[in-house]
Amino acid sequence: QVQLVESGGGLVQAGGSLRLSCAASGRAFENYAMGWFRQAPGKERKFVAAISSSGGNTYYADSMKGRFTISRDNAKNTAYLQIDSLDPEDTAIYYCAAAGVYPLTIKDAYGYWGQGTQVTVSS
Repeated sequence: QVQLVESGGGLVQAGGSLRLSCAASGRAFENYAMGWFRQAPGKERKFVAAISSSGGNTYYADSMKGRFTISRDNAKNTAYLQIDSLDPEDTAIYYCAAAGVYPLTIKDAYGYWGQGTQVTVSS
């Protein structure tokens, strides 16, 4: 079992930045690739970014490249998602997840999910 807890969300103005954190506990964090997804009201949960277990490889949804940066610190059992130049379209609940299989762009690859953190961007 892996328990995941997201934090760092909040209300920000357009153009601002946020860094979301995902703290993991339980089984060895360094064995899992990690991903971030987001779900806007009334919409499907969508892939944002993922990072391999070592941190050596990162993956982004095409529409997320440039403003989103995923990283991890295995010594701290934490994954991060930096979001810059926030836009109201980024308003969503952001979820982190731990994966056991590839490809990392699909929800089914992930066996463990956090409860999500709300990001609201005002114009």
